[in-house]
Amino acid sequence: MRDSRRTRHLLVISLVSALALAIVPLPDAVAPYRPDWVALVLIFWGLMAPERIGLLTAFAMGLALDTLNGALLGQHALAMVTVVYLSVRFHLRIRVFPIWQLSVCVVFLLCLYEFILFWIDGVAGRTVPTIERWAPVVSGALVWPFILVYLASVRRDTQTRV
Repeated sequence: MRDSRRTRHLLVISLVSALALAIVPLPDAVAPYRPDWVALVLIFWGLMAPERIGLLTAFAMGLALDTLNGALLGQHALAMVTVVYLSVRFHLRIRVFPIWQLSVCVVFLLCLYEFILFWIDGVAGRTVPTIERWAPVVSGALVWPFILVYLASVRRDTQTRV
């Protein structure tokens, strides 16, 4: 029971931190390279603790991100639900990979996430510069190993603490 509460607190703290990182103002030169923090954290929890996260959590985080960014309501929610569904569905196959193969899978999930956003923007008639669309995939791929190692170590520490 105590272990479950600690993991839940870690999950909430990591998701709130990801939302905060997603809305922190950055200089114009660096802003297009902001990783999709919320998607990366949701992918981590979908792969490492699928019993803790679900599609409703992904939907709520997507709506929160839409609201905070002023995007079309439901745009990020649909993309997050799709990515988390695939993460949870194939977590037993993916999480046993070495870190470089896991990173490749995460890049594919981030590409799918951005493609869904691209598709919705196209339907809505909104044009987004190419650099703003695909640079977060590259930066997310570079940040993913650090997120994986950090969150896994914090999760392990909270589970082993008496």
